[in-house]
Amino acid sequence: MKCEMSKKNEIIRVAAITVAAGLLAACSPEVGSKEWCEDLKAKGKGDWTANEAADFTKHCIL
Repeated sequence: MKCEMSKKNEIIRVAAITVAAGLLAACSPEVGSKEWCEDLKAKGKGDWTANEAADFTKHCIL
């Protein structure tokens, strides 16, 4: 019985983390939007990924 409760709690915890991650990801501005460009400008260039740098050049500069 104790093991079953532990598995149920683990499943609930994983589901809650998954939902929370999905909600946080949904709050990010769309790549190429004015908000996204401004967020990236505020972020240190050393922290940009290669994809972010390419997208910034494509959407915010050109």
